[in-house]
Amino acid sequence: MERGLQDRDRVGVQDFVLLENIQSEEEFIGNLRKRFQENLIYTYIGQVLISVNPYKQLPIYSENDIKEYRNKHFYEMPPHIFAVTDNAFRSLIEENKGQCVLISGESGSGKTEASKKVLQYIAACSGHQSTVESVKEKLLKSNPVLEAFGNAKTNRNVNSSRFGKYMDIQFDFTGTPIGGHILNYLLEKSRVVNQNAGERNFHIFYQLLAGASDEQLRELQLTRALDKYSYLSDGQNGAVRGIDDAGDFKTVQQAMSVIDFKQSEQSDIFSIIASVLHLGNVSFAEVEGVAKVEKAAAVASVAKLLGVSENELNAALTNRTIDARGDVVTSPLNRDLAIYARDALAKAIYDRLFTWLVQRLNKSLVAKDLRSAINNVMGILDIYGFEIFKKNSFEQFCINFCNEKLQQLFIELTLKSEQDEYRREGIEWVPVEYFDNKVICNLIEEKYRGIISILDEECLRPGEPTDITFLAKLTDQLAKHPHYICHEKSSTQVQKTMGRDEFRLVHYAGDVTYNVNGFLDKNNDLLFRDLKETMSKASNEIIRSCFPEGEYKNKKRPDTAITQFRNSLNNLMDILMCKEPSYIRCIKPNDQQQPGIFDDELVLHQVKYLGLMENLRVRRAGFAYRRTYETFLNRYKSLSKSTWPSFKGPAKEGVRILANDLHFGPEDFRLGETKIFIRFPRTLFDTEDAFQAKKHDIAAIIQSRWKGYVQRRKYLKLREQIIILQSYCRRHLAIQALQRRREAATKIRAFIKGFITRNDPPNGYNEEFIANMKRMWLMRLAKQLPTKVLDKSWPPAPVHCQEASTYLHRLHRLHLARKYRLSLSSERKRQFELKVLAEKLFKDKKANYLASVPYWFQNDRIPQEHAAEINSFVSTSLNGESLKYASPCTKFDRHGYKPRERFMLLSNKALYVLDGKSYKQKHRLPLEKIDFVTTNHSDSLLVIRIPLELKKDKGDLILEIPHIVELGTLVVDTVGTANIFSIVSRDSLEHNVVKGKGGVIDIQTGGQPGIVRDKGGHLVVIAGQ
Repeated sequence: MERGLQDRDRVGVQDFVLLENIQSEEEFIGNLRKRFQENLIYTYIGQVLISVNPYKQLPIYSENDIKEYRNKHFYEMPPHIFAVTDNAFRSLIEENKGQCVLISGESGSGKTEASKKVLQYIAACSGHQSTVESVKEKLLKSNPVLEAFGNAKTNRNVNSSRFGKYMDIQFDFTGTPIGGHILNYLLEKSRVVNQNAGERNFHIFYQLLAGASDEQLRELQLTRALDKYSYLSDGQNGAVRGIDDAGDFKTVQQAMSVIDFKQSEQSDIFSIIASVLHLGNVSFAEVEGVAKVEKAAAVASVAKLLGVSENELNAALTNRTIDARGDVVTSPLNRDLAIYARDALAKAIYDRLFTWLVQRLNKSLVAKDLRSAINNVMGILDIYGFEIFKKNSFEQFCINFCNEKLQQLFIELTLKSEQDEYRREGIEWVPVEYFDNKVICNLIEEKYRGIISILDEECLRPGEPTDITFLAKLTDQLAKHPHYICHEKSSTQVQKTMGRDEFRLVHYAGDVTYNVNGFLDKNNDLLFRDLKETMSKASNEIIRSCFPEGEYKNKKRPDTAITQFRNSLNNLMDILMCKEPSYIRCIKPNDQQQPGIFDDELVLHQVKYLGLMENLRVRRAGFAYRRTYETFLNRYKSLSKSTWPSFKGPAKEGVRILANDLHFGPEDFRLGETKIFIRFPRTLFDTEDAFQAKKHDIAAIIQSRWKGYVQRRKYLKLREQIIILQSYCRRHLAIQALQRRREAATKIRAFIKGFITRNDPPNGYNEEFIANMKRMWLMRLAKQLPTKVLDKSWPPAPVHCQEASTYLHRLHRLHLARKYRLSLSSERKRQFELKVLAEKLFKDKKANYLASVPYWFQNDRIPQEHAAEINSFVSTSLNGESLKYASPCTKFDRHGYKPRERFMLLSNKALYVLDGKSYKQKHRLPLEKIDFVTTNHSDSLLVIRIPLELKKDKGDLILEIPHIVELGTLVVDTVGTANIFSIVSRDSLEHNVVKGKGGVIDIQTGGQPGIVRDKGGHLVVIAGQ
């Protein structure tokens, strides 16, 4: 338990006795809430387990969890239902003390599930012999049968136990279960005939209708429609999502087979259940004050299923026979009494069937050898918790009386346990102030003066007693009792909260107001003699055994319901007093039955009526914490140099030294015979916090020692392995060195012989030498390969490699060319394509071609100052044509050859000539209709021959182009044919002038290049050398 203290701020404390303020309900609820939010549903108050229903499956009940809690000290592990069960189980086996696990809480708090977990743990801890497995299986399978017949859906719980159950499990001396016995208490049989809105009848009715086969339903004369049966008040709403009635019916049938129910017994049981449903459909009419059965078919179905005479049953439901001092008188019933008789019969049939089931289960569970189980008995009490409803009746009175008795037992046993421990340890006992509810128990059950006595007296007295006369008698006799409040003699403020037919009891858990209507009828539990007689003649064996013939013949009045309940309760108290108890208090966190919701007000209400605060105050009367000296010293010995790492003397002396070193005050602790008692939780918290801080230092020391030890072991093992490995390695290396020397000598010898005979025809000696020479040449060649495409050098090759060298040289040249080609960008590729085209057009044909080779071609030669105007013309006048080339040029007039500045634009369709100043279009010449002529000299002259239809008497164009090779290449690339561009090899060039006249252009070489007009009127082109 101490292991969780360091996280107490987040998850609370595992034991409520460690709360610093035990008077604070808020702190108590806050601790529960913290743990619930962390899915920690279990908390201790000393050895009492508090269980909060999580309304979801938690992974804490596996086989591994059972193994962890098995044979562990109670406080060694975190709180768990397995810890409580294991503690009780070990005390049973090792100390031969009878044990009892008391499970209590309100409906929906998880009592039934808790009892299942107790059984699960006990079954897992016992052996696996075939006989043991059979007993365990029967113990586990008894639950689904009892749940089907004794549980129902209420507004608080979908599987609410509507009866109290005490199960004894018998063990042999080895701890093996050999049998069991079940006692049942106060089945809520009124549920058979009536249920509150939103609630259901007992599960078995719905399971039978949903899970039985069609053939079985026909035999029972039933249909699956729930709204056909009056006793199923909610009709079709009885089918609830989340409850698999059909599947549960198969589970019940399987469980009955495991518990050795014969097939005939099962058939009789289901016939009885069906008869109850049919009985609810029996209706009556009243004729002149006499009841008559309206639906004879329903009576016939009941008679057939139970095996009784239809006429006798009909008569018994509508008549009553009274034996008055030997005079037998039969009187007819009115409609109200007939309905009462019908409902009383239905309740009696179901109640006695349930009792028969429990007896039948006990017969199946009986131990074969009781001698070995005299003291080895563990009881499990799963009984209803304290109930406070808006309207509380006879059932709630009985249930709350039971809880008062259990609370009284709980306080007595808890105080006795505390006093015994203090006495054993020699610690002075300080009387504890607590609420002793014995005064309430006496108020209810005191002979002659208690409520039970007054109720029985009113039921048995002659005359016409009623619930109101009963209430008047209560008020008359108990009005002055401090725990009894009546409407008549209470204050005006209290009267506003009570009806005139109600009384209030101040229970230990709070005030409960009871409505007396129905108290007398429910207490009398009267079943008319005619009905008992009819049932005793049934052919259904179970019914016949439930209604023995001697019962209706016996004229002695049976005990009232409350007297029977009180007697069975006192018997239960006697059983529990003989056993060592373990307590499980179940709490439901919310009314919605949803996970993750914690309703503080609802939980506080349950804490009060479960008496948990009283329990905590009793437990904390003296000291909040106690542990054996050995356990305390073993955990905290590291906090003192005198006790660490091991203390040689007695554990008690070690704890004394430890307490002094930790500066415990004289009132903070006491030393008993075997245990240390610590008074305040803060003292323990400070000790635990110091231990948690110290753990890091201890861990560091342990880690260092362990790491040193581990590393030393590793080092020694590694050293040994290395020595062995080294010896093998040295041997291996020596062998390898020898082999290398031999191989080297062989290779040198072969090399020398090969060198000597290298020029001889191939033989056994020189073949390898020649191959090695080729190999070496290839390796040298790989390192000396040219890396540039224009580098035509090539390393020399030996004689034997000449042919290969030639091929490799060619392949490498192709490789470099391809590599270079692939590395070109699209722009450079375009330039090279134009250069290749220029080479085809001008190489060896025009003298100034070589001057153009080193420079990339450009598409735009327009000076920057003219660019804006040219761009404006292109965007407005080209009409979608793409511009290919633009350059300034000089035009020579046809008359006088006067030079004029012009701009030439080449598009994909035409050649444009613009004025050099105004930038206006002078010419637009379609490319498909013109030809270009130039000379083979180193000049810039270009003659554009214009066909007659385009001349308009102006003749050919004579232009001086700065980059004539560039222009010619782009023109041919644009048009796609070289025929458009002609290069002439003459010293003169003729051209057409205006009106059909011709002109001559002379070409001269030498001097300063240029274009001039000579004295003869010719245009002279002076070309460069």
